[in-house]
Amino acid sequence: MDQDALLTLAARLAAEAAAAINAVRAAGFAVERKTDRSPVTEADRIAEALIVEGLRAATPAIPVIAEEEIEAGTAPTDPGRTFWLVDPLDGTREFAAGRDNFAVNVGLVEDGRPVLGAVAIPATGEVFRGRVGLGAWKRDAAGDRPIAVRAAPPEGLTVMGSHHYQDDPRMGHFLQGRQVARIVNIGSAEKFCRVAEGTADLYPRFGRTMEWDTAAPHAVLEAAGGTIRLLEGGGPLRYGKAGWANPGFVCEGRRA
Repeated sequence: MDQDALLTLAARLAAEAAAAINAVRAAGFAVERKTDRSPVTEADRIAEALIVEGLRAATPAIPVIAEEEIEAGTAPTDPGRTFWLVDPLDGTREFAAGRDNFAVNVGLVEDGRPVLGAVAIPATGEVFRGRVGLGAWKRDAAGDRPIAVRAAPPEGLTVMGSHHYQDDPRMGHFLQGRQVARIVNIGSAEKFCRVAEGTADLYPRFGRTMEWDTAAPHAVLEAAGGTIRLLEGGGPLRYGKAGWANPGFVCEGRRA
């Protein structure tokens, strides 16, 4: 299966998982706690099963690393050079709290870098997808169209921040010397997508994330012309790390 077909597969499964999550939301659900005290719901499990089964059926030679399988201890421990990274419900805390900023992430990694990814936002019906080096697109009620990052507007930057870190003093320090129009605090991979589509300009991440949180939106952002670099040292954000945890990073559009 070529990479165009892999991207189509990722986008389809992300959209199907988004529909399943919306169905759980409409029916009502309970919130449980994992061993690290983070929340998990029926929607997480249903969406992950749908995506993982779909990926393994279509691409049996490509290992799948998915968040809930990691928690259960059933995910591959050494996936090799090429593997899928799946977060079936990125922003479970937002979902559980009744907010709309949660996402479905399906990304493909090769040699430590994301090469393609799809991000669905169930509450809005948006599906973002991108293939690094070839472009990025957004599908919603208005249709399917290319997206790209924007140049920093003269009135100042729109900065995306995490909903759960909105009082972090590191944000103010990081933004010193920059002209900022507004800061928007929301959860999930949606923040990457707003930079990718050119409605925001900058997203610094100081708190911990996991690789499945970032692989798919990382691919979308880079495919749209944006960049992601580490806060310490400015190097690339790599994948396949021991423990799957990411250091701090910053996502930028053009000249942010």
